[in-house]
Amino acid sequence: MRSLLFVPADSERKLEKALASGADALILDLEDSVSADAKPRAREIAAAFLRTNGSAAPSLFVRVNDLRSGLADADLDAVMAAAPAGIMLPKCEGPDDVMALAMRLRVREADNGLADGATRILPIITETARGVLHAHRFDRPLPRLAGLTWGAEDLAASVGANAARDETGRFTHLFDMARSLTLLAASASDTAAIDTVYPDFRDEAGFRRSCEDGERDGFTARMAIHPAQVEVINRVFTPSPAAIAAAQAVVDAFAARDDAGVVAIEGRMYDRPHLRAAERLLARAKNS
Repeated sequence: MRSLLFVPADSERKLEKALASGADALILDLEDSVSADAKPRAREIAAAFLRTNGSAAPSLFVRVNDLRSGLADADLDAVMAAAPAGIMLPKCEGPDDVMALAMRLRVREADNGLADGATRILPIITETARGVLHAHRFDRPLPRLAGLTWGAEDLAASVGANAARDETGRFTHLFDMARSLTLLAASASDTAAIDTVYPDFRDEAGFRRSCEDGERDGFTARMAIHPAQVEVINRVFTPSPAAIAAAQAVVDAFAARDDAGVVAIEGRMYDRPHLRAAERLLARAKNS
């Protein structure tokens, strides 16, 4: 996955429109974008949409309400019978929350005749202070993980920050740290690092720069809040032909000398970490 587009689950019109957005995944949102009184109807709409469109691209995830809200079980009861590809877990405060959700999913998979483990989990791991402090606990692969992602707006509310960005548009230190911890946690968990949303969907130039920064630093995908952002995400997070050719050259050079710790290509030395990076890029390109 390169692009994941949020869509309010209480809007049938927006859900239908999102199918043509080009996003690799849609996130049917039952949390922040849906008011409390609209949530029961949103669950019904989400379940119906999953039943109608779940077997074709894009992949369909559902963002449920967080485990401490008292609403998550009703969300899962409504949508699991329709077999979503995955569940986005907001305000995740560590691997224990992932495992608690996994237990709930396992029961509902059994109840609905779904394969055990079929439903992936995508946690947002920095939306609370406790979540940031526990990010280091994602230090090994976990079953069901589809990736790890982060959020700034809820974290700002959690710690009482007035803003997540400075006057230049850059994240302040706290939020840049949360971003970095997500990258490290995703690497340690051997899963995809998915960058957070960019709220100003009209600022295409700023958004493109932000995506390029994320791809440079190690993110392999990004979430979007508007269909107009999807094309930029897909373009930036799809490896270029030049990058693919360079990675293939590294892989081929090591394959020709499988006992080598270092190889030379056009006057430059490459070692085993370069080989791992090249293999990851080629895997991304294959899945794009």
